[in-house]
Amino acid sequence: MMIIQTTKDCSANNKNRILEEVKTLGYAPATVKTQYGAYIVCVGSAPFDIRHIGNLPGIRDVHVVKDSSKLVSRQWKVETTRIPLNGDLAISRNDFTMIMGPCSVENEEQVAEMVKFLKAEGVRVMRGGVFKPRSSPYSFRGLGIEGLKMLYRHCRENGIYVISEVMQVSQVDVMHDFVDIFQVGTRNAQNYNLLDELGRVDKPVLLKRGMSSTLEELLASAEYVFSNGNEKIILCERGIRTFENAYRNTMDLNAIPYLKEKSHLPVFSDPSHGVGLRSYVEAMALASVMAGADGLLMEIHQVPERAISDGQQSLSFAEARRCIMKVNETVQLRKKLVLIDEV
Repeated sequence: MMIIQTTKDCSANNKNRILEEVKTLGYAPATVKTQYGAYIVCVGSAPFDIRHIGNLPGIRDVHVVKDSSKLVSRQWKVETTRIPLNGDLAISRNDFTMIMGPCSVENEEQVAEMVKFLKAEGVRVMRGGVFKPRSSPYSFRGLGIEGLKMLYRHCRENGIYVISEVMQVSQVDVMHDFVDIFQVGTRNAQNYNLLDELGRVDKPVLLKRGMSSTLEELLASAEYVFSNGNEKIILCERGIRTFENAYRNTMDLNAIPYLKEKSHLPVFSDPSHGVGLRSYVEAMALASVMAGADGLLMEIHQVPERAISDGQQSLSFAEARRCIMKVNETVQLRKKLVLIDEV
């Protein structure tokens, strides 16, 4: 299997010649064009001379990739993907990012107070659900697009970016102008129609691991987004469903270093869903940092006991403030340990 990167000025004739050569070798080519480049993903197993392919006109580079998920693999892209958010903020492995906010957007007063808190604490990205996938059809299912518009307005006025969950293809266009990052929740981690559609937009996608998904399945889901044209992908570990019932989910910290080794994409952790109990969230957040997470996605609420959804795993403002301080200190400690390790 190989990935061919074509040059920006690759002509149609040169591209057709490359495709014919690939087919002659017994490989099935698929062309992919993204915000940042053009690729030809070639599936096959026949031996070939990489020099012959690499010397064809219009080719920038050729990579042999053995991983099943090719475009998201670190085997061809050693440097980590950097995802800019309108210029003044970037998500990458060099810029630790904290995302905080309520599980559900409940009302304007809540949003205004939350934005004020996040701004004071230096948190630049706010999460807030307006389309909520709930286990019970009788539970609160969100304020919908009007709630998102209200959230976006308050955040924009205060220099804060917005991430919100999209649940179906028809919501992508409706939400597009009012989010900075699309979130794909655990229940939609293998909704391939939705992933295809998100691959056609030029906005970051935070992709959560399915509650029963393997890490290879998570990478395969990311491959769907990338192969449809969107390289701006963030992987997120959020706990998996196991036989243990002492807490909501089993936080798979092993996933963080594994994903960072296998993929060039940024890797986040969601300790709120990962453990599901407020008293353990801070510990799992700090553990995630030391495991190598590039960012955290956390649920907070003014009064968690009164939250419409997920109050049991939401930090209060006081708890969130303390957690932010400890996370920042742990990030600095991690940097020092990495420097010591590199000496």
